[in-house]
Amino acid sequence: MYMKKNFCLKVVLILIGFNVCISVKFFSQEAAFIKENTDFACRQIENILKEVGDPNNKNYPRTLATDKSLKTTSKYDWTPGFFPGILWYLYELSGNEKWKICAEKWTDSLEELKGFTKHHDIGFMMYCSYGNAERLSPKSIYRDILVQSAESLCTRYNDTVKAIKSWNYREAWNGNKWYYPVIIDNMMNLELLLYAYKVTGNKKFYNIAVTHADTTLKNHFRADHGSYHVVNYDPETGIVLHKQTCQGYSDNSTWARGQAWAVYGYTMMYRCTRDRKYLEAAKNFADYYIEHLPEDYVPRWDFNAGQDGYYPDGNSYAKKCPKVTTLKDASASAIVSSALFELTALAGEKRYMEIATHILKSLSSPRYRAQLGENGNFVIMHCTGSLPHKAEIDVPLVYADYYYLEALARYKKIIENK
Repeated sequence: MYMKKNFCLKVVLILIGFNVCISVKFFSQEAAFIKENTDFACRQIENILKEVGDPNNKNYPRTLATDKSLKTTSKYDWTPGFFPGILWYLYELSGNEKWKICAEKWTDSLEELKGFTKHHDIGFMMYCSYGNAERLSPKSIYRDILVQSAESLCTRYNDTVKAIKSWNYREAWNGNKWYYPVIIDNMMNLELLLYAYKVTGNKKFYNIAVTHADTTLKNHFRADHGSYHVVNYDPETGIVLHKQTCQGYSDNSTWARGQAWAVYGYTMMYRCTRDRKYLEAAKNFADYYIEHLPEDYVPRWDFNAGQDGYYPDGNSYAKKCPKVTTLKDASASAIVSSALFELTALAGEKRYMEIATHILKSLSSPRYRAQLGENGNFVIMHCTGSLPHKAEIDVPLVYADYYYLEALARYKKIIENK
């Protein structure tokens, strides 16, 4: 009996030792994976910095031009905050102070935008830049700029509609007039408001963020948890006039990046409010996204493009484009990977961690990660900005790199904390 017990004890100890070795090997491999991709991103972004020089209000990297050269944009576009954010993530991932110095310079160049009110994207513009600056190198001036930016965003809120107006007047593909369009992307700007509430205690910021999230939850989603891109309201009554798309395939389809914004946005809302309805929403939208992923974990630009029952209305290009059913959008999966790393902890469900990791590994593979010195020196390939507008088709996008690096940074924290 003693020998039997002794043998069993030895087996248990051997198995424990074996599992410990596997764990040590796993964490070592993942740390190496993170470092290799960080080093690669650093080299790519160094090349971009050499090309663009210092910030001059019109040289914020965005994508590739038609001749495959680097395309930049002005600070008044919706994307200038992503490049400073990339620099902050390179600082966080590498620990190299030179990235902090670069990040501070590019972030400071956007200060004027704290009073920007022409569209809803001030959240992208200021929180991706100054939000990361405040997180990694806190300064009172960063806090003050973010609070003023939140005030500017609040000017686009209408308490009758109970949502923040995304764009000013425009027409839909079929000619419908959008006087108060609210797009699913707008969920991403609410973190700026919730930050302002956190540091000031001013309930206005919290109330607007929560009210907008609730209105979006009520009107932007279908029974299967797929999302509409645009919901247009009557600004006088708050009544929903149209549920349509601008960048997706058709009004009743689910645009991949729009669904990604929903996953990320409601995950963030739960983190900031701890209201469980947002957790359930985030899980529902994530599950829809995951269920519709192909084997390489990067979706088509629209989940329903080319399928029976989904027809573009007035948008002939989306209907006739030969790539309509095969074109990918890696930016959507970069956004979702980052969101799922956070949802893993909030929901306590390991499956989200597994999917987040699979996505990150796919984006880091030769299929989606560029070769050194290529792809305009962006990291991620095969993104789609807006196929219906014939814009940014199968190119890198600065926000794909931003959310890819954010996902990498979040994964690094998980690995280091084991």
